[in-house]
Amino acid sequence: MAPYPSGVSYAFGPGGITPAVKVLIITNVVAFLLNMIVGDPMTMRLGLSPQAVFEQAALWQPFTYLFLHSTGGFGHILINMLSLWMFGTELERMWGTRFFTKYYLITGIGAAATTLALAMFVDDIYYPVTVGASGVIYGLLLAYGMYFPNRPIYLYFIFPIPARIFVMIVGAIAFISAMSGPGSGVAHSAHLGGLVVGYLYLKTLRSRPMDELKYRYLRWKMGRARNRFDVYSGGRSPDDDEWKREWKKHIH
Repeated sequence: MAPYPSGVSYAFGPGGITPAVKVLIITNVVAFLLNMIVGDPMTMRLGLSPQAVFEQAALWQPFTYLFLHSTGGFGHILINMLSLWMFGTELERMWGTRFFTKYYLITGIGAAATTLALAMFVDDIYYPVTVGASGVIYGLLLAYGMYFPNRPIYLYFIFPIPARIFVMIVGAIAFISAMSGPGSGVAHSAHLGGLVVGYLYLKTLRSRPMDELKYRYLRWKMGRARNRFDVYSGGRSPDDDEWKREWKKHIH
């Protein structure tokens, strides 16, 4: 006799991978493997070098550096891709693929712009080459903390910390590290840039007055449609989900 199901299930992470996150992970892994084969010439050409951007007009580098990772070990790309899957999947489900992809690129290029701006004043940032999507990952963490503030994130996979507190901790570490200098070989300026640009972008998006007017208009239009057909319901209405979907289309 087959046993009755217990009704208890266990899962790790956010579940099935979403389209943009899947493409980004594949692209990063393929670029990593190619970089291992080609070596330093690929890193120097596609990584972010402020010297090359300013003196050789290498304007593609603030974009291409996002898809390279250190070839000295798998730790860099492993942590970044794991974080992209864990945090990016839920954000893409909530935002939709188009807005998620836009946010990914904005935070990544914003992190590069922060590095370039600081490089004009700090020689230790001007000459080295920066690679990796860590600035984007910090931007995703920031967004995750804003939209899921009480969701636990396990520090070292052991200690549960609310997402908003976790973001404050990593933000403070990135800020202090960026101010103390780049001696560790980690692009702290890019981490800080991803956080700041992500916050400013989401904060501006949330507070745009025209979007608020569109939101109110859609609510009014849905209300008129219900009244026209004499639809009255108590509690949560299916229309709530409908106008949310319509509103989501407008902000994307």
